[in-house]
Amino acid sequence: MAVGVSFRPGELEVRPDGSGNLLGSRCRSCGAHFFPVREVCSGCLSDDMETVGFSTRGTLYTYSVVRQSTPAFEVPYALGYVDFPEGVRIMGQISGCEIDEIGIGMPMVLSLEPFGEDEEGNSLTGYRFSPAEGIDQETDNE
Repeated sequence: MAVGVSFRPGELEVRPDGSGNLLGSRCRSCGAHFFPVREVCSGCLSDDMETVGFSTRGTLYTYSVVRQSTPAFEVPYALGYVDFPEGVRIMGQISGCEIDEIGIGMPMVLSLEPFGEDEEGNSLTGYRFSPAEGIDQETDNE
């Protein structure tokens, strides 16, 4: 797999081996997590924040099927919110299954996928969420 440039710099870390993590913030004062990266904690208003990589596995909180979109996106497709162990809920497109196979509460895994090219011709990498069934259980990065 050719490694590309992150489609969302600062929100997605792509490593040379093609793996990666979504990036967010953790408040050093109260421990709250946020996505995307923030400079100030909305819980305790501290500015003592650090950038962290989130787990690659979560649980589907809810989803919606998009049946009408711009010409750049083939319809129908599903968008969902995934809850992560760090306490964040992140929205993304769902791939790797048929729409009628999607169910609230299903385990999901972060999937890094090509999203076209930038102006310099570099491959852009973005993220989607896919069902976690059938994927080897591996240790998440922190």
